[in-house]
Amino acid sequence: MNRFLSFLSVMLLVGGATCAQAASPADLAAGYAAQAGTPPAAARGEQFFTSRHGRDWSCASCHGTPPTQGGKHAATGKAIGALAPAFNPDRFTDAAKTEKWFRRNCNDVVGRECTAGEKADVLAWLLTLKK
Repeated sequence: MNRFLSFLSVMLLVGGATCAQAASPADLAAGYAAQAGTPPAAARGEQFFTSRHGRDWSCASCHGTPPTQGGKHAATGKAIGALAPAFNPDRFTDAAKTEKWFRRNCNDVVGRECTAGEKADVLAWLLTLKK
């Protein structure tokens, strides 16, 4: 139920979007920040992204540092497109997909779901990466 409420909060905060509607990365970051009740910090997002959290991988293990080019999954070798929105305009444009991938990847990297604040911080950092 908590997962559903988190998802619903983000959806309402990005203008009542449905799963099929596009959002912007900035809209999603703002929604997560509002849900967390604190402003996002790009420096915390970079630290979170590049650090290991007691697990085998960091986010950077698959997405690279910085995540401005394609990467590959550390276990499967599957190609992964650039994560930073400036380098891959399709990233973080669908709230449902964003939630799905945060849930899956946070479980791999942190061993739990990421908090709304962690998501906001990571998105804030990713939005600073420019061509």
